[in-house]
Amino acid sequence: MIGLKIPKKRADEVRRILLEYSLIDRQFKIKRSDDFVFIPLIKKLDAEKIKELGFASFEIIETEFESHPKEPRSLKDYLKNKISSDKIIEIKKSFDIIGDVVILEVTEELEDEKYLIGKAALDFTKRRTVFKKNSNIKGVIRTRELEYLAGKDESETIHTEYGSRLMIDVRKVYFSPRLATERERITNQVNDGETIIDMFTGVGPFSIAIARNRMVEIYAIDINPDAIYYLEKNIQLNKIHGKIIPILGDVKEVLNVKDIIADRIIMNLPGTAYLFLESAINCLKEGGVLHYYEFSRDYDKPIERVRTASGPREVKVLDKRRVKSRSPGVWHIGLDIMIT
Repeated sequence: MIGLKIPKKRADEVRRILLEYSLIDRQFKIKRSDDFVFIPLIKKLDAEKIKELGFASFEIIETEFESHPKEPRSLKDYLKNKISSDKIIEIKKSFDIIGDVVILEVTEELEDEKYLIGKAALDFTKRRTVFKKNSNIKGVIRTRELEYLAGKDESETIHTEYGSRLMIDVRKVYFSPRLATERERITNQVNDGETIIDMFTGVGPFSIAIARNRMVEIYAIDINPDAIYYLEKNIQLNKIHGKIIPILGDVKEVLNVKDIIADRIIMNLPGTAYLFLESAINCLKEGGVLHYYEFSRDYDKPIERVRTASGPREVKVLDKRRVKSRSPGVWHIGLDIMIT
């Protein structure tokens, strides 16, 4: 093979130049001796190119280089030649990574290979634990059944997004890492001095993100005692500038008892948030903003629900978006609505 022989003291400088011109053959490893470095080249450099690059004092040589092992680039690569190609096609392309925990979907057809797939996911992601989803999110406390596949059987982890650190037990609370951009988007809309109600707060990802960046007062409500436990942990974990008040209880009951009037209300419970719309709107200031989420095929139905719940108050849609896909044709819809 063709290589460039360089004195060690010039190696970093020359390597950067060769990379800039895409002249290094990256299928092979650079090798070293006591005094020299040998860089594999994709082609022999002519005299003009050598002069242009300032390499006239270096030697072009023929030598052997060791190949780089081909790194798997996907979960499917890790499983190649381990399970049949037709089954590999069935493996879900995406999976959730929450801190050091991986959560996979494994189809019924691949049940016999689930531990093999789990080990491949562990090796591919370099995380600590792999679980398999055994149910959808269910119940009022919003949890799912998880089956341990590989790594350490530990479900508590710390997840980081946009500077927020979130302690989570994936067996005890619901959390979606796929909403990180949405949480950042809402945070950027908030002004100092606001009073906010974060309904169905979970471990507090919206509340933590906002309170880290704004001087606000947030009433963070959830019916799951484990969610409130981890919310309190997360308040301690993060440098909070605003004030978060964790409240354990049913949202309707809490809002009926507490006299809270908010500038902004977050309703991220897309399956059933519509059942709480009247309670939320009754607590919203004139000109307040509702961040409402619903699973829907279009925007019309969620907007109509808000209009109906608002009664005579004026509804102004500030923004509408598809946050993520729920199933074919059904979306996790997000609406920002001002109610006056």
